[in-house]
Amino acid sequence: MKNKKDIDGIINWFKTHLPDPKTELHYSDPYGLLVAVMLSAQCTDKRVNMTTPALLERFPTPQSMAAATAEEVLPYIKSISYPNNKARHLTGMARVLMEKFQGRVPQDPEELQQLPGVGRKTANVIASVIYNKEVMPVDTHVFRISRRLGLSKGKTPLAVEKDLNIHFPPELRIKAHHWLILHGRYVCTARKPKCISCGLAPWCDTFKTENKT
Repeated sequence: MKNKKDIDGIINWFKTHLPDPKTELHYSDPYGLLVAVMLSAQCTDKRVNMTTPALLERFPTPQSMAAATAEEVLPYIKSISYPNNKARHLTGMARVLMEKFQGRVPQDPEELQQLPGVGRKTANVIASVIYNKEVMPVDTHVFRISRRLGLSKGKTPLAVEKDLNIHFPPELRIKAHHWLILHGRYVCTARKPKCISCGLAPWCDTFKTENKT
């Protein structure tokens, strides 16, 4: 388990250098963010942000999306990864949203996971970003960075989530989620991590291991 000194160093570095992290997905309401997060699975936020304006102009509410077929949604998301599955998930999500939740995006992560296409990560993102719930979404960036830094040795997203909940106090989890995502997106990238210029190197297990003298 990561020692407290290193954890404090990581937290303090982020507090100094990224004091107010935010999602890079564009949205104007809970429904819009839910659509964007569902589309973002295995796809870049940049591509999602290019796609959602026309999609949400055509289907601006859960009611309008629920009334659509997957075939009607598909042309708007063709540039997104796995568009056929996501088109089915979007229309299915909207129908359940209307049938069970009166068209309102629920706050509770367990209720959110009742929506087609919404897994634990997506549910936690919505609960965190929209409703300020003290949960820790784990996407591919968070998973990778947590293991590289030594914050977790978990082999599944749920195992990593549990470790991060130990390291980050509840009041910091909303920020910590974005800290790790943004660090993974721009610094500790999957193929060519920028270790030499990384401000977290002093507390990073991977950096220490690979730079032993």
